[in-house]
Amino acid sequence: MTSVSIVEQAVADPGAGPYAITTGPDGALWFTLVHSGEIGRLVPGGEPTSHRLDPECWPTIIAAGPDGALWFSEYQAHRIGRITTDSTIAEFPLPSPDRGPFGIAAGPDGALWFTETTADRIGRITTDGRVTEFPLPVTGALPSMITAGTDGAMWFTLNQANAIGRIGMDGEIAVHPLPTEGAAPVGIATGRDGALWFVEMDAGQIGRIDTDGMITEFPLPDRSARPHAITPGDDGRLWFTEWGRNRVGSITPDGTIQVHALPTRNSEPHGITLGPDGSLWTALEIGALARVTVGAESVRTGL
Repeated sequence: MTSVSIVEQAVADPGAGPYAITTGPDGALWFTLVHSGEIGRLVPGGEPTSHRLDPECWPTIIAAGPDGALWFSEYQAHRIGRITTDSTIAEFPLPSPDRGPFGIAAGPDGALWFTETTADRIGRITTDGRVTEFPLPVTGALPSMITAGTDGAMWFTLNQANAIGRIGMDGEIAVHPLPTEGAAPVGIATGRDGALWFVEMDAGQIGRIDTDGMITEFPLPDRSARPHAITPGDDGRLWFTEWGRNRVGSITPDGTIQVHALPTRNSEPHGITLGPDGSLWTALEIGALARVTVGAESVRTGL
């Protein structure tokens, strides 16, 4: 088994709720604090800082934009937010206050694409704040996370429709049902093999769909692990969080899975990203980030 070192760093009060995390263009980690309504920033090896939003806005997913800024969804406030690396914040309301924006990612067209969980729509926002919405062909689908594929389209999970969706830059949408019933897909990311990799939270599986729509599923060793988010590493593997079992795991393109326990019990790992230092970083809802370094000899905690 690959050895890893896992070090936790406190970045907020335990109730603040670190949720999603990404690497910014400034060599820092940026993360959402969903319960306290803040955006956090951490340069590996440094001290965290945070930027206050509306405490009730519920910032959820955050992603690097095409304009050198970070973009994030405000689930409860039904807005899309933007923060520059010098901490200037702008917020853009959606057409109506019932959209529930969640996943967000930069597209190949220079815009940001996002999911509207409660409106069965995919949204697009330009860097100057103009919003377009595209209705899904299914209802009650709960579109969740979204990512750019290698085929010039955006791919997203449909948590309650038990499917993976694709939307082209022209707005055309295709839906690919999953083989396993009630899988509840959430996180999705593009692998270095050119396929889309996703987690099935209720089925305890990792899924892979190629750009032609062929789906393969890989059961986790613990089917009750409730995987949440997934990201590519720099070694060809995909790394994911097991929210229900307090672990991070990896999967190779051929389906070999390894899992690693986090140091602190019940830390609730959610988002995960490849950091600017080459390590994997995951957001822990207990108020910390965990740094996962591959090939090290020990596991320890910084809390």
